[in-house]
Amino acid sequence: MAKKNALLDDLADRGLIHDLTDRDALAERLAAGPVTLYCGFDPTADSLHVGSLLGLVTLRRFIDAGHRALVLVGGATGMIGDPSGRSSERNLLDPATLARNVAGLSLQVGRILGDDDGWELVDNADWTAGVGLLEFLRDVGKHVTVNQMLARESVRARLGSENGISFTEFTYQLLQANDFWWLSEHRGCELQVGGSDQWGNLVAGVDLIRRRGGGSVHALTWPLLLRADGTKFGKSASGDNVWLDAQRTSPYRFYQFFMHAEDADVERLLLRLTLLDVAEVAALSSAHRAAPHERVAQRRLAYEMTSLVHGVEAADQARQASEVLFGGTVTGAPVAVFEMLADEVQTWRVARSEVVDGLSMADVLVHSGLATSKKDARRTLEQGGGYCNDARIGVDSTLAESDLLHDRFALVRRGRKAYALVVAA
Repeated sequence: MAKKNALLDDLADRGLIHDLTDRDALAERLAAGPVTLYCGFDPTADSLHVGSLLGLVTLRRFIDAGHRALVLVGGATGMIGDPSGRSSERNLLDPATLARNVAGLSLQVGRILGDDDGWELVDNADWTAGVGLLEFLRDVGKHVTVNQMLARESVRARLGSENGISFTEFTYQLLQANDFWWLSEHRGCELQVGGSDQWGNLVAGVDLIRRRGGGSVHALTWPLLLRADGTKFGKSASGDNVWLDAQRTSPYRFYQFFMHAEDADVERLLLRLTLLDVAEVAALSSAHRAAPHERVAQRRLAYEMTSLVHGVEAADQARQASEVLFGGTVTGAPVAVFEMLADEVQTWRVARSEVVDGLSMADVLVHSGLATSKKDARRTLEQGGGYCNDARIGVDSTLAESDLLHDRFALVRRGRKAYALVVAA
């Protein structure tokens, strides 16, 4: 019978264990006291994306359970690229680009893992850059057979592809194995975690440590995060990456990405990506199944993820902005919500003097992009399809200074879903 461990049991309940070297041994070690573990992230951009959240949130679970996490940013391995999950080779990054990317990633990691002393950022360039080829072959290469390397799924998949695999990428698993060995020797790291496509690389590190006379270490992977239809999770409907950097993907768009999670995916996302306990996720899922049209689970998922990545204040604003655009009231929204909306909907900036004099609402619809012509605008207003700050507007109505919320904003709408923001300055 498998040994019980609260953390491992929780990971299993969330569907976060795919492969594990020795569950009983790891359960016993976790019970004995704090463990140092690591997860690696290649700095191929100056921001992580939602696909990286599974690794970061898993590290956070270990930190919250009293363990210590090492976040490895691959300043060295990022110059090569991991062949796992790829059909072609990455472009090599120059040192200046890598340094900029590493700096950007470190800020995002801090927001998710917290500011306490439960984690540390490490860069494998620090212990790899000065190692010579002959030294590396002697200390690492001689302990690994080509048979083992060819047996890795990531390598076999690339060997069978039309692009093949370069020697550079072929050696990636040796570099990652060396990372685990170095962290084991110098930082007391006993556990490496990653996605299931990394299993071969993780096991290579376990084998290297054993062959070089190191202590007992462990490897754990989670399943790749896929949608119910089997496609990879992490991109928006348009196919773009959803980034953790607010300049690349705004908090509002980040919130909307999770709001649009499919019913078939939302429970799994709540379990694996949020810090909510399993019982609360079960209750949310039950409520969602009872009334799926209310999207209770998606709302909670979007709020929890936006809070985790961008902070509670940004999550509150994104939630209120979302409610404003999807049926909520406009008049009570704080100024920050309108400032957020100015970046998300069509915005017409107009001189305050024009508003003081009174602007025809037909002109407002045209200038804000909600109508193609004044004739089109008047027809919309005659049919009762025009709104300003939730109130229906007539064909002869005007936008006056008294209509401005926070003395600056007016939210106009055509029909049910077409919005524009008027900003007077």
